Amino acid sequence: MQLSYPKIRIDSKGKYYVYFYQNNKRYRLYNGNRIGSSTNPNIHDEKVNRKIAELLASEIYNFILSGNLVEDFRAQKKVKTKLSDYKYLKIALEDKLSQKYSAKYKAMLVFVFNKLSKQMIDQKLTLEAIKKTLAGYNETSFNTVKRHLNALINHAVGMGLKQNPGRTIKHKKTKAKLHKPFDDLSSILSEIKDFNFNLYLCCLLTYGCLLRPHREIRLLTWGNISRDLNFISLSGYQNKSGKNRIVPIPTYIKQYLRPGEKEENIFSRAPKPFNDDYFKTKWSKFKLQSNLVKKNHTLYSFRHTGAIRLFEKTGSIAKLQKAMGHSSMSVSLTYLRGLEIADLKEEDMPMVYGRP
Repeated sequence: MQLSYPKIRIDSKGKYYVYFYQNNKRYRLYNGNRIGSSTNPNIHDEKVNRKIAELLASEIYNFILSGNLVEDFRAQKKVKTKLSDYKYLKIALEDKLSQKYSAKYKAMLVFVFNKLSKQMIDQKLTLEAIKKTLAGYNETSFNTVKRHLNALINHAVGMGLKQNPGRTIKHKKTKAKLHKPFDDLSSILSEIKDFNFNLYLCCLLTYGCLLRPHREIRLLTWGNISRDLNFISLSGYQNKSGKNRIVPIPTYIKQYLRPGEKEENIFSRAPKPFNDDYFKTKWSKFKLQSNLVKKNHTLYSFRHTGAIRLFEKTGSIAKLQKAMGHSSMSVSLTYLRGLEIADLKEEDMPMVYGRP
């Protein structure tokens, strides 16, 4: 059966739910638990329940569109026979590889499993074995390997492994990457507009809505954008913060939006978005022929520039903190898990000085 956009309904008790079909099976979800999300339209004020339900529908659609199965998040059946730690991990790996995850994710799971296996003595999973597996990595790689190790080990725990010895190992703090802001924003935007429209729209959204380009923007569908083009709504599944996010759309961006069907990606104009490196590749090609891009200018420089303009305009560190998703007023030290910025108004958002 062809995937159709999830529908929103209200049951006899006045609760919102989303129903849809996957693999010819009908599902009715009242919250996002089954897809690993905290979105729940029935715990909010009645005035916003419908909006949260719409976010849940969008979240479910993007979850399925990414090749995931709702059944994947049900409680795992434990292996009844007592096995060695190595065997539990091996079974957990095979189960993960049988599911519809990305090839990149699966390859990383195989890599960490093989690396961990070499450190296990007598097929036992110990804290020392995990520490040796993580040894020698810089902050970013350490956190990446640790994240995949946890995914694999926790999956094995769900299948009968006694515990995850590495649960007490903390992530390493990473140094913030410098993204140099633009001095002449209008000129750089004009140059990008002549080069490629999709990249231009991405840069406008990164600057004007303070969204992240490679996931939050690249995966945007028309279902994320309100009918009046005033707001972009992202569920926790769709953004780095992990919780619902609502941002106003400045007028200078609205003129470039040509709405389509809810399930259509705003760039590909089809249900399937462009690949993960789409904007990275576009930006790399643009830099090669640009006379305005300087060292440390990246796509995130538009977000950095927008943050500066927002603070200059509002004078509010609190609004800047909310808009950027930072957990402290020193900005960028750590990121908040929750981000709710519906109280921002369009007139608060950074403007382009000159014609975009």
